[in-house]
Amino acid sequence: MATHDDTAAAAQDAKAHDSLVQQIAEARRRLSLTLEAAGSTGGWQWHIREQRLVGDASFAVLTGMDAVALASGVPTSAFFGAIHADDVRRIRIAVAGMLAGAEVFSKDFRLNREDGGVRWVHAAGRTLLGDDDEPVLFEGTLVDITDRKRTEDQLRIAQMAGKIGTFEHTKGYGTVSVSHQFCQLLGLHPTTALPVRTINLLVEPEDRPIIDPELPETPQSQGNIEFRINRADTGERRWLARRGEYLDDFEAEGLRYVGVIYDITDAKLVEERLTQANASLSESVRARTRERDQVWQNSRDILAVVADTGLIRDANPAWQAILGHGIDNVADRPFASFFDDSTQADLHALLTRQGERDTIETRMLAADGSERWISWFATREDDLVYLYGRHITAERQQREALVETETQLRQSQKMEAVGQLTGGIAHDFNNMLTGVIGSLDAIKRRIASARYDDLDRFLDAAGASAQRAAALTHRLLAFSRRQSLDRKPTDVAALVTGMYELLQRTLGEQVQLILDLEPQAWQAMTDSNQLENAVLNLAINARDAMPEGGTLSIGLSNRSLSSADIVNIDDAIAGDYVVLTVGDTGEGMARDVIDKAFEPFFTTKPIGQGTGLGLSMIYGFLQQSGGHVRIKSDPGAGTEVSLFLQRSISSALSPEVTSPIDGDLPAGNGQTVLVVEDDPSVRLLVVDLLDDLGYQTIDAADGNAAIPILDSKIRLDLLISDVGLPGVNGRQLADIARATRPDLPVLFITGYAAMATSRQEFLGEGMDMIAKPFDVGTLVAKISAMLDSA
Repeated sequence: MATHDDTAAAAQDAKAHDSLVQQIAEARRRLSLTLEAAGSTGGWQWHIREQRLVGDASFAVLTGMDAVALASGVPTSAFFGAIHADDVRRIRIAVAGMLAGAEVFSKDFRLNREDGGVRWVHAAGRTLLGDDDEPVLFEGTLVDITDRKRTEDQLRIAQMAGKIGTFEHTKGYGTVSVSHQFCQLLGLHPTTALPVRTINLLVEPEDRPIIDPELPETPQSQGNIEFRINRADTGERRWLARRGEYLDDFEAEGLRYVGVIYDITDAKLVEERLTQANASLSESVRARTRERDQVWQNSRDILAVVADTGLIRDANPAWQAILGHGIDNVADRPFASFFDDSTQADLHALLTRQGERDTIETRMLAADGSERWISWFATREDDLVYLYGRHITAERQQREALVETETQLRQSQKMEAVGQLTGGIAHDFNNMLTGVIGSLDAIKRRIASARYDDLDRFLDAAGASAQRAAALTHRLLAFSRRQSLDRKPTDVAALVTGMYELLQRTLGEQVQLILDLEPQAWQAMTDSNQLENAVLNLAINARDAMPEGGTLSIGLSNRSLSSADIVNIDDAIAGDYVVLTVGDTGEGMARDVIDKAFEPFFTTKPIGQGTGLGLSMIYGFLQQSGGHVRIKSDPGAGTEVSLFLQRSISSALSPEVTSPIDGDLPAGNGQTVLVVEDDPSVRLLVVDLLDDLGYQTIDAADGNAAIPILDSKIRLDLLISDVGLPGVNGRQLADIARATRPDLPVLFITGYAAMATSRQEFLGEGMDMIAKPFDVGTLVAKISAMLDSA
């Protein structure tokens, strides 16, 4: 039975044992680190007949065996105890071969480490034979190659990633040491050595071989060489590059060539495409250059490149052809020297314009001193101006000839129109004068023969012809927009309504009259008398267009015209208008007839049934009134004429018009009237009429003769004056009279006066106007009304 002392001693021995084990482990660890740092190499001896393995301390550390036991000898099976499981079978086979008599043992394999890691080692050994030639000893060394293996792995990965194959060839050897990647690049099965012939046969015959048959005599580096190969596995042609150095062989005499190869097929393809692209671009540039040269040389326009200094840098042959200036005479000359002083401003604008695309036409001096017209177009790029000049001398001459021809044509057309107008006037006036002269001659002959019973008939005929002549002159003035208009705010609806009975009588029973007047129609600013004449003329035209009867409609509406509405209307302005539309269901008009409808003396009526002045008078009246007229018609669809009258912004209506006196004329009461008229006949007629009616009259042939009378103290109750007097005109004479006689009424009589086309602008307070020719009743009524209101 163990005592307390035995137990304590056992515990102490165990503790000492543990301490010793720890010290041994620590010593082994330090020895292992030392061997690793020193590049350990261990040795072994395999005694074949004794089946005993002996190794040194380094071998023990590398294999993880007990050094003491190993030094004394351990079973040979211990040789395989530390080998990695994946390598054991391979090493056993190799060792078996050695034990059977093989001479060389050289293997790399892995050993398991105590910390769980792996150590790469290289084992190299040999067998020794006994006296009986049987193997008795297998001995060798074990070298730690872990670091080398790590470096080789890194290099292999780098080669794989970069597709770089390595090789090494020693002079005099028929094989080449190669890497796996080398083989892969050539399409060969991976190996570590290849025959030189095998490698070089893959290279295209015309390219340099991978392994040169002759090596240089001294070490040297070699630049890249490029060659094509046909892969051994697929036959695909690839481009490879080789780079290496010739180095001294430390193990033998001579040189060895160490190098790498890598695939450059993709780069070659890119290079080939780039070469083709460059070739294509070069050809394109050459083609463009040839085209540019062709254009430059063959251009019929003048081309020039001008620097900022104003000097011509280059010019094309057209300078010689058009201007007679040789290229040598143009280059480096100031561009301005080819222009005279009058075109310098245009030239400056041409050379300094920025980004403008318009052309400039200028004259240039040719070599013979003559002038050429050139149309210039210029573009600027940096400090250069590129000029393109088209010769337009002939074009200018044709243009000027065309303008002259057009002027002559317009003059011819104008003279034709004047001839047509004067011919029409002469025709109508001759008819009317025949009626007047013939009637007066008949009256004269009847009075000479004391035949008074039938004088009224001839007097009426003469009066009717004179009235027709008066109407004709009114229409002519209306067409020429020179008539004196009395434009006032007018209720057009009331005016048309007031004409209803007159229109019905004019149209007859076969034509139905329909009024469609908008109750809220605006007032128009117009001359009511002229507007009545216009409506009546349109009604007569409509009636004549409906010989079998029909419907005449008169509409009235308000219309606001925008700028877009008046684009195709001559002289029209945007604004508010009162639109009076007269439509019929008659024959209608064709387009060519509508185009001539407003021409004076143009009529579609039979000879003797129309003067051709109705629509032209309406056109002139509307134009003078600030309005316009439109015609809408088609053959068989009737005609619609719309009169656009300016809207009046005043609500006041025009005053009542003084009506002519049909019966006995009112007598005067001794009032004094100054009559100023340059036409003796008219002056005599007015003076005699007033004298007969009991007025005191003073007459003067012109304004200068009337001024002393106005400046005198003679009593004057009324001034009657023509507007168009020689010297001082009627309006100026009225102003002179008002200077001393501010309340003196003034009555103007006028056949035509350009200054009096607008009565509102012409007349002052206490003034009025009556147009020639006038009848006696109208004149007397006007005089009586003015004197009564004075």
